[in-house]
Amino acid sequence: MTYLRKAAAALSAAAAMLIATPPTASATPTPHDMHGGIFVKENFNRLPLGPVTGGRGWTTDTANGSLSVERAADGRGRELRIRTEGNGRAFMVFPDLAPPGNSLWARIRLRVDRFPMRPDWAHWTLAEASGSDSPTLVRPLGGQYAPTDKGNFYGVGSDLGPTGDWTNWRTSAPAVDGAWTCAEFHLDATDNRVTVYLDGVAQPDLTVSTKQHGGTADDFVFPTFDKLKLGWQLYQADPSPSSYDVRMDDIALSTRRVGGCGS
Repeated sequence: MTYLRKAAAALSAAAAMLIATPPTASATPTPHDMHGGIFVKENFNRLPLGPVTGGRGWTTDTANGSLSVERAADGRGRELRIRTEGNGRAFMVFPDLAPPGNSLWARIRLRVDRFPMRPDWAHWTLAEASGSDSPTLVRPLGGQYAPTDKGNFYGVGSDLGPTGDWTNWRTSAPAVDGAWTCAEFHLDATDNRVTVYLDGVAQPDLTVSTKQHGGTADDFVFPTFDKLKLGWQLYQADPSPSSYDVRMDDIALSTRRVGGCGS
């Protein structure tokens, strides 16, 4: 079942039922419920091995980057490999998204082979949500290399809107090279709030909302979401390392928390 506008006519009955679900649903995960509330699910196991330009309900966006389906390192199933050169980008894109109440939960398992170590303040994005009614880009999952703390740290960010270009990274959420992370985020339009969980653990330091964020004194306001991008983009030229290798798997978008990340 999907909330993509392309399928709205065919799934009107199911959509009507799910739209009744409140956007501020309980944060209690339901790791074994793989149908209730979930409108996108992708584990790549049904896709052929090799380069990929799209799947069921998603397309790709690349520049100096590529996406391919490969066997999982543990031999169980398949996963998406994302590779970029320099400050390239490579995303899987869920277009024509229309989450009820303009709110959604996402879960992604991911691994970044190596995070950037140069230049100082190198900024990277793993998820970006947007809408055609506003220039605001909401980046619920990304981060930055902070030379002051000699590491990369996860952070929520935004760009092109009234609050400016910002990444609200925190040292309490370190990004570790080569480690699998189960990341969850909630876009809650009731207060333009973004909350993040890493490996099942809430990251309150990363929470942003209408009045509390990392930008100007203006209100942070969501666009009407119609697109979500998952992948990798680095914005600075001549980074070190010069290329990036990211793996993603077990992606789910839902009207309520999917869970399955541990705690």
